[in-house]
Amino acid sequence: MNIAVYVRVSSHRQVQTQTIEQQLERLQTHCQCENWFWEDVQIFRDDGYSGASLKRPGLDRLRDQVVRATFDRVLITAPDRLAHKYVHQVLLVEELERGGCQVEFVEHPMSQDPHDQLLLQIRGAVAEYERTLIAERMRRGCLQKCAGRDDASLEPSSL
Repeated sequence: MNIAVYVRVSSHRQVQTQTIEQQLERLQTHCQCENWFWEDVQIFRDDGYSGASLKRPGLDRLRDQVVRATFDRVLITAPDRLAHKYVHQVLLVEELERGGCQVEFVEHPMSQDPHDQLLLQIRGAVAEYERTLIAERMRRGCLQKCAGRDDASLEPSSL
C-alpha cells in the first residue's frame, strides 16, 4: 500500500514547539498499529503555512502526486491540519478521493456514514467560528493598545 502523510503548522511558535514532530509521531504510531511500514510512507509537510490558504508547497506537491495516482491512502492527524475552512476541507478530500486515495483523519476517524459526515461539518463550522473569535479579540486588543497611545499616526482603520 502506498501511503502519504500530510502535516502542517501555521505559526513560527508552533514550528518551535515541534508540533509537526508530534503529528508525525501520532501518524507513525497509527501506521505501526496497522502494520504499515513507516519507512515506505511519503511525508508532505508545510511548516509555517496557514490552513486558511490552499496555496502551500507541501499540499501542492501532495495534490500533484495524487493526480498521478501515486497513493492509495493519505493520513492526516485532523481535518484542521488539512484546511481551516470546512468548504476547503471538503474540496480537498473530494480531490484526493477522485485521485484514488482514501483520506483518513487519525484523531477524528470518519466514514461515509451520514452521522460522521454531519459531525465533520459541525466540527469544521465550530473551528471556523473559534478562529474568527480569536481574530476579532486580537484586533480589539490591538485597538485598545493603540488607543492608549498619544500617537496620532496610529489610526484604528490601519490595523
